[in-house]
Amino acid sequence: MCVEPTTALMIASATSQVMNYQQQKAQAKHRYRAQQDTNKLARANAIQRYASEQLKIRQVLKASREKDYLATLKSRRARARFITEAGDAGGLALSGSTQALLANFYRIEGNYKTALQRNMNVNISQFERNLEAIQFGQQAQSVYEQPPNPALLFASGALNVANTYYGIQYQKELMGYKSDAQKKRDIDNFNRNYSGDTLPV
Repeated sequence: MCVEPTTALMIASATSQVMNYQQQKAQAKHRYRAQQDTNKLARANAIQRYASEQLKIRQVLKASREKDYLATLKSRRARARFITEAGDAGGLALSGSTQALLANFYRIEGNYKTALQRNMNVNISQFERNLEAIQFGQQAQSVYEQPPNPALLFASGALNVANTYYGIQYQKELMGYKSDAQKKRDIDNFNRNYSGDTLPV
């Protein structure tokens, strides 16, 4: 059995496109899984960094509260000792200089607590910026997930086979041979003209 060269070429083109379709489909699935894995890793990394930042800010808050508490205790002890010593020195009422000294204790305590609060606000602001940076980092590490589209791959392969077919037909016409479309027209014309029992004269 002899196969026309153009038919053999079409069979080879179709076979090649089927193999190419299967390969592209497998690659698209693999690429999609890789995209999903990349996004999972970026998400896990962001969660880990969020947890680390939250632990850090909790530790800073705890340390600040402890410093505030210790400063309050120290200040109260100093005032109590001062008032006790002033009372032991001979009077229940505090003199002007004694009251000024006591006010100085309150001022120092207030300045220290204000400085602690200011530092805490800076730390909280930095914590919020770090969370934004983590979110931005996750977005930067994430990739667009493109699920496989076998219908598009199939349509592309079918168009390639059709392109090969019409290219062969065009080459036939250029070389002076009849294309399949021309042969079909000739057969249709012949059947139309010579259908029936009588032949034209």
